[in-house]
Amino acid sequence: MPRSNTSSGRTGRPPATSRAEILAAARRVIERDGWEKLTVRRLAADIGIGTTTLYHHVRDREDLLVQLLNEHVDQTLRPDLPAEPRERIIAAATAIHDSLAAWPWAAEILTVDGFLARLGPASLQAVETIVAGAVGCGCTLDQAVGVFRSIWYYTAGEILVRARSAHRRPESTQLTQEADFFSGIDSGRLPHLSEVGDRWPELAAQDTYPEALRALVDGLLAQAASGN
Repeated sequence: MPRSNTSSGRTGRPPATSRAEILAAARRVIERDGWEKLTVRRLAADIGIGTTTLYHHVRDREDLLVQLLNEHVDQTLRPDLPAEPRERIIAAATAIHDSLAAWPWAAEILTVDGFLARLGPASLQAVETIVAGAVGCGCTLDQAVGVFRSIWYYTAGEILVRARSAHRRPESTQLTQEADFFSGIDSGRLPHLSEVGDRWPELAAQDTYPEALRALVDGLLAQAASGN
């Protein structure tokens, strides 16, 4: 029997019940209010469905954020991988960095032990690429895991520090406090910091990730080759 098109009296948009619709709504909440404000209850109210319905798709807030992260990474993490193993490591790490830099909160939810179990296919493939690249450069498998972990710690830390620094306080206030700090430095006790002086914010704002990543990778591979 055909379903009637007669309205049941409910107005407004129909409830979102698909995973894609729920994740799209969650992205809107984050873009509007910030990721800290995203909760399962708030999301359910925002899209007009009951929390019970939402729990059919997500276990809790953390699961919701991980699903958002994996969807974002699956859409953005498509590195162009060169043939040389060292360059593959750098390309994969750079792709991870660039993908997460757009959503710095995503790096924060991955800064826990056991984060690999949270990752989707695209992220896991990037990890595999880095580990395989290290093995291709002569590392043992254990050393290759260490190479990845060191790269990940540096990458996640760089993203989080820059994101938090950008939102820590108004720029004018930050510059005033830094200027006051450097003007009061004891040049006899801290000669190099004194010489840098108020140029520190300018130097600290420079994007050194690509060069530092290459230096880090080279150092890690050299250390593995020496057996230390």
